[in-house]
Amino acid sequence: MPTYWSIASASFRQYSTYRMATAAGVFTNTVFGFIRASIMFAAITSAGGELNGYTIAQAATYVWLGQALLAPIEAFGTREVSQRVHQGDVAIDLLRPTSFLGLYYAQKLGRSGFLLLGRGIPPLVVGALVTGLALPESPLSYLLGAFSLLLAITVAFLADMMVNLAAFWLLETRGLTIVYNAVMNLLSGFLIPILWFPDWLLTIARATPFPSMIQTPIDTLSGRVPPLEALPLVATQAGWLIILGLMAHLMLRAGVRSMEVQGG
Repeated sequence: MPTYWSIASASFRQYSTYRMATAAGVFTNTVFGFIRASIMFAAITSAGGELNGYTIAQAATYVWLGQALLAPIEAFGTREVSQRVHQGDVAIDLLRPTSFLGLYYAQKLGRSGFLLLGRGIPPLVVGALVTGLALPESPLSYLLGAFSLLLAITVAFLADMMVNLAAFWLLETRGLTIVYNAVMNLLSGFLIPILWFPDWLLTIARATPFPSMIQTPIDTLSGRVPPLEALPLVATQAGWLIILGLMAHLMLRAGVRSMEVQGG
């Protein structure tokens, strides 16, 4: 554990040095937050003040929490994995005393921690001052929401890692990455809440791990879903963590065997 803590801390410090990029990210996050908020407010107003369980205040909270959590949850730091696979440098990672997945997960946690504090919280504060936020009534929502956020980061990490591990069999993964990003942003609920989807698309979304990355932590943190009702959602996150963790491990083992057979 001390080793992984050191890796996470080093990743946090590394990203804290990118001050201009952080400032640009805060500005961009804030601008897009106002754009998303205006669109959602217009939709709710035209619907009579409420749309599928979302009022103006709840929509504002949804938008600003989404802007705050997107970068920490996505935090696409595993892109180097596909490059290292193609270059053969992944063999060095496999010889290290740390777990391959554990190494990159620790880096992800450090990076996500900084992105949450440096690029996520400032837009959330701006949103709270300008549009207001609907805060949860129960303190349990904050505790369960923090746990849900950790699960969301982990689920997103594992899914993203699987996309990169596909480099063991694909010569180029950029196309797969683009498709994954588009599907993730849609089905996770980042663009709009999945409850606004038509029934057929809502069914598809709920059959994927993507709502566990954005929709669930937002609903839990905001208190829109009370703690007791949020427990099954958090349990679903944990289920996806186990499934994706097993799949990522199997992909890694299969990829290593493939590399050994080919003489890599």
